[in-house]
Order: sequence, then structure tokens, then C-alpha cells
Amino acid sequence: MATLSAFTFQSLLAISLLFWSSFSNFSYEKTRTISGQITTRQTHPNPKDLEGAWQLVSNSKAAGQTTVTQTLADGFFSVAHFDKAGKNFIGTYGGTYALKDGKLTATYEFNTFDSTKVGTTVAGTFTRKNGKWQLQTVSGKDQVPQTWEKVTEKKAASPLAGAWRISGREGQNGQMNQMVPGPRKTIKIFSGDRFQWIAFNSETGGFFGTGGGTYTAQDGKYIEHIEFFSRDNNRVGMSLSFNYEIKDGNWHHTGLSSTGGKVNEVWQRVSKQ
Repeated sequence: MATLSAFTFQSLLAISLLFWSSFSNFSYEKTRTISGQITTRQTHPNPKDLEGAWQLVSNSKAAGQTTVTQTLADGFFSVAHFDKAGKNFIGTYGGTYALKDGKLTATYEFNTFDSTKVGTTVAGTFTRKNGKWQLQTVSGKDQVPQTWEKVTEKKAASPLAGAWRISGREGQNGQMNQMVPGPRKTIKIFSGDRFQWIAFNSETGGFFGTGGGTYTAQDGKYIEHIEFFSRDNNRVGMSLSFNYEIKDGNWHHTGLSSTGGKVNEVWQRVSKQ
């Protein structure tokens, strides 16, 4: 029987070690389903993989014409229930979240279905199954278990992707009025092509309005395509165009509102992670 030279043996050993070390940063487990199908789960997903837009895939028949979307970014999440065709806003809830070892904890800061849940925390799981990111949570509307799948977005690398809090707004006197940080907040959460803004008080459970839909942000132009609006359903279907600039880490937002009023705002990126 031929023997390996010392050089050849050492070379093969080095290649083997290099091959196995390439998997050292991943942690997977495989489980076999009842049908015999192998499901691969990533047991320690990257928190960045959680960020983006999500679609509810459970209880879809019971939802009827209702659309349920979820957006997560920078430690904030928001869920919106609405009927786009009927121009009917149904409700929303959300707040902050944290992810550790695939375990999700979320704390409500607003909930139009049940404001008494504001301040309470719920748990969920975040895994990758059959090549798709899947999120298991409990509904903030009726406490029913839910399954979500992450949506593939056209513009995942949007310059506005993340969570922003309004920090300044031009008043009638033409001066920029600074917002004093406190429990009353206006937050805007962006995925690659979806957005939702929410005005609320995280201490009292007060809710003051929300709106959202899809958007584009390119070459200094920011365009919103409104799919729901809690204050005025006549705005559903409208597209609003603004100028935007990211300056010193802040988002400068100018243009005209849907009522023709002047808009000049500054938003600051926020993070709870």
C-alpha cells in the first residue's frame, strides 16, 4: 500500500482544517418533519436579518380583505391592519424589540386594539426554514399565535431604511422648533420599500395617528404611496413627493403635505439595540 509523504499529509490536513473552519461561525440544526422533509434552522440568526418588511401567512383566510404588514428596524417594530381597497384603517400596534439566540422579546409602546397592553412584553422566535426567514409571534390584537415570512424587497439598501424620530419642525414663524425628548413620540419606521409613521405616548398609551404604505428615496426625491391613514381615509391612494437630504446623520424632509401645507422637518435616527 502506498504511503503519503509528510508534505502531502500536511497539505491535506491544512485543507481539511480550512474547510471545517469555514463553518465555524454558523450554528445550524436539522430536523425531520412528519413527511420526511429535512428542515434547516439557523439557531443563532443575525439581528440584521430580522430587519425589513414581513407578511402574515397564518390565519389569512380569516383576514378576508384585510392586509397585515409588519416592519422591523433599529430595535423598533410596527404592525398595521388595513383594508386598502376599502380605504379602511383597522388598527396598529408596536414598540421596541430585542433578539438573542433566536428568541425575540417585544414590548408594546402603542396598541390601538388594547391600550392596556402598552408596557407589557411578549416573546417569539426567529428562525430560517426551507430557505425563508420565519417569525413566530403572538398577535397584539387578539393574542392568537402568528407566523410571518420575510418579504423580498426591491430596494433593500434604501438610504432611509431604519427607525427615525422627529426632532424638529418649522413653525408658522419660520423658525425650526426643536422637539423635547419624552414619552410622546412620532416615529417613522422604514424597510427597503415600506414605511409606517406612528404618533403615540408610551407612558399613557395615548395614540394620535398613523399612516403608511410604500415609498422610494432616490436622488434627493422621497415619494410616499399611501395605503392607509388613520386620520383621513381619503388620502389612501395618494402619492406625495418631497425633497430629502441626509445631513450630519439627520434626515431633512421638505415639501408640501397632502393639504398643501409647507413641510420642513428634521428626523433623527434612533436605535434600541
